[in-house]
Amino acid sequence: MESVPVPCEIQYAEVTIRDRTAILDVLREIAGRYATHIVCFDAEKLAGREHAESALRHAHRSFERGIAISNSLEMEALLYAAGTRQCSAAVSFGLHEGENHIYVCCCPAPESVWKDLAVHLCFSEDPDVRISPQKAARLAALFDIATEEIEATGHDRIRDLVLERVALLDVSK
Repeated sequence: MESVPVPCEIQYAEVTIRDRTAILDVLREIAGRYATHIVCFDAEKLAGREHAESALRHAHRSFERGIAISNSLEMEALLYAAGTRQCSAAVSFGLHEGENHIYVCCCPAPESVWKDLAVHLCFSEDPDVRISPQKAARLAALFDIATEEIEATGHDRIRDLVLERVALLDVSK
């Protein structure tokens, strides 16, 4: 698998959000201070870290090629993560009010940005080892993956099917 084309770093975090707008404002302020992009993906809706990496890679590539759907790298990455052209659907792959399990991506990632983010987010080890049957069912529903596809490829290939949906967004542009 290709690596992300710019120096990005991804860390897993948890946070409880009472005011989504306020935390997004804080993240924008931190991103501006460090001249970086900060993208937060809802880990519950992603097929692991590879999914976040793929969304970032495709988002960067779309800007390089001048075919981006959105005006920002952050939204473009969410669009790819969701496998959709609809911004209203893609935002659900980001932060939400309540308890969040997230992949936090900084592109580029100066060391000090993580210290500032740690004031607002609780970083920990990524628990994503394997996709549970419940999460596989949720991913199949989110990405419109038919039972026949899963049976044809095998239940252990749900991650590959989701990553295929991310890549297929390029075709629908």
